[in-house]
Amino acid sequence: MNHNTPLPAADSAAAPWRAIIHNGLWKQNPGVVQLLGLCPVLAISTNVINGVSLGLATAMVMALASAAVAAMRHFIPNEIRNPIFILIIAALVTCVDLLMNAYVHPLYLVLGIFIPLITTNCIVLARAEAFASKNPVRESALDGLMMGLGLTLVLAILGAVRELIGRGTLFSGAELVFGDIGRMMVLHVIPAELNYQFLLAILPPGAFFALGFLIAGRNLLDERNKRRAARTPAVSATPLTES
Repeated sequence: MNHNTPLPAADSAAAPWRAIIHNGLWKQNPGVVQLLGLCPVLAISTNVINGVSLGLATAMVMALASAAVAAMRHFIPNEIRNPIFILIIAALVTCVDLLMNAYVHPLYLVLGIFIPLITTNCIVLARAEAFASKNPVRESALDGLMMGLGLTLVLAILGAVRELIGRGTLFSGAELVFGDIGRMMVLHVIPAELNYQFLLAILPPGAFFALGFLIAGRNLLDERNKRRAARTPAVSATPLTES
C-alpha cells in the first residue's frame, strides 16, 4: 500500500507566513513591482536616513492599520468600508506624526508633508482593501508590516545610491535621529574637502533613473531564478511503502 510522504506539520503551518514575507519583500514589493506610492519614494529618497525613516513610519502604520481593519472586518458595512479604512489610517498617521514631532523633531521638519501624506498613500489603503479585509488579524498585521518593510528596503537602496553618487557620503543626516553622536556615523566615501556633488543624482530626475535601474535589476534576478528553476529537474518524493 502506497502513501505520499506528508509535509511536516511545522513546515505546513509556516508556509503561509513565508508566502506573506516573500510577497512583501520581493514578489509583490510595492516599490518595484506594484509601483504604488511613488511620490514619497521619489521625493524622500535623497539619502538613506530620510528614506528609511519614512519607510519605517509607513510600515508601522500599515501593520497597525491592517491589524485594525482585520479585527473589525465583520462589523464594517461593505458599502462604506473605504471611508472607514481611511479614518483608521488617518488616526494612526496622526499618532505617528505627533510622536515624530515630539521625539525626532529635526527629522520631522525634514520629512515635512510626507508624514501626513501616508494617509493618502495608496499602498496602505490597497493592502487594507485587498488583504486585511479578508484575512485574520495576525496574517494581516504581518502582511502590512512586510509590505512596509519592502517599501523601506526600496527607499534605503534608492537613498544609498543617490546619496553616494550625488554627494559621496552615506548616512548623512544621522544627527537628525541620533543627535550629535549621529555625526560620527556619516561615511565620507569621497573626501569632504573635495566638495564633490553630482546634482543629477540628487534632483528628481536622479530618482527616476535610480528607480528604473532598480526595477530592471529586480526583474533580471527574477527571470534568472525562473530560468534556473526551469532547468532544474523536479525531484519526486519516494513514496512510503507499507506491507
